[in-house]
Amino acid sequence: MTEQLDAAPLEGLIVADFSRVLAGPLATQTLADLGARVIKVERPGSGDDTRSWGPPYSDNGTATYFESVNRNKESITLDLSDPGDLATARALALKADVLVENFKVGTLEKLGLGHEDLAKRNPGLITASISGFGSAGGAAIPGYDFVVQAVGGLMHVTGTADGDPMKVGVALVDVLTAKDATIGILAALRRRESTGTGAHIEVNLLSSLQAGLVNQAQAFLGAGKEPSRLGNVHPSIAPYQSLHCSDAPLAVACGNDGQFDRLCAELGVPDLASDERFATNPHRVRHREELQIHLEDALAADTAASWQRRLTAVGVPAGKVATIGEGVDYAQSLGLHPVLELHDAEGAPVARGVRNPVSWDPPIPVPARAAPALGADNEAVGHWLRQ
Repeated sequence: MTEQLDAAPLEGLIVADFSRVLAGPLATQTLADLGARVIKVERPGSGDDTRSWGPPYSDNGTATYFESVNRNKESITLDLSDPGDLATARALALKADVLVENFKVGTLEKLGLGHEDLAKRNPGLITASISGFGSAGGAAIPGYDFVVQAVGGLMHVTGTADGDPMKVGVALVDVLTAKDATIGILAALRRRESTGTGAHIEVNLLSSLQAGLVNQAQAFLGAGKEPSRLGNVHPSIAPYQSLHCSDAPLAVACGNDGQFDRLCAELGVPDLASDERFATNPHRVRHREELQIHLEDALAADTAASWQRRLTAVGVPAGKVATIGEGVDYAQSLGLHPVLELHDAEGAPVARGVRNPVSWDPPIPVPARAAPALGADNEAVGHWLRQ
């Protein structure tokens, strides 16, 4: 095994996390996973909204929603309407390399914690502001993932053709925005190496969603075609959909004619591959409904799990539609080690989480501290700020 590096890539970086709920905390958790010291600022008494977003709760009594995006952080409580606490917040910001916030647009500026004010004394500071709809015309609109999925077009292309528009089963827009914020922060850090100056970057949920629509958005922009809901069917590839087997649905994704040939051979219907209706992908897309009937007739002969094994063995992308637990087990069986064991400050195991998905060679030290209790680090951080 390759020898582990002594330090994580962001060791020594100080992040002041003034964000809450999902997009901001996920971005700062990513930085923490990479070695940054992340100090999370929370409201006294209640803390981050997601501390109360339960059930479910872990065995230690913490809301699993909060746990999902707050590991490897320290927690301090500050009332920003209190002059003393506001001074502490400013002291933290002036020691930080990165400040992440998702207050209503203009809130930190009113408190004297805006980037322009802070940069006068901390010119290397990188401030990342996250909003729902940007700092211009949408500044006053609350940013919630569900609403952004609706107004941004994602719900319009999600769901069955004859059903209601549906949201995705996870707050995907928040996740995309967190990734974008992290990329922006890392780019700003790289720029600071050569210029010595920080930056104020902004990301918003609507823009991250629209960038995440990729081919669907380009279909509209490039061809004037407004995509519609197709359920589990792909608008440009066939078969690229869920198909019923004897017991459960199977996701089949044939990205080229060779894969389709092998699919037909394994299903025992090789003549389908040479049928003029299905011989090429454009033909298959045009005759998708007829193709589905033929494929499901053949798939009815066996279970989804069996077809997954058989088709994977011949190089056809296919998988049974699984639960989250089954997905974790599958990743584990492939040696991907998806689960991270998390510990408290004394090193005792207290929770589990999904590990950061980036693997390193040589490996890096992997922090694994569970999400902090509210205000757990008030004393330690206060002492550090006074030094």
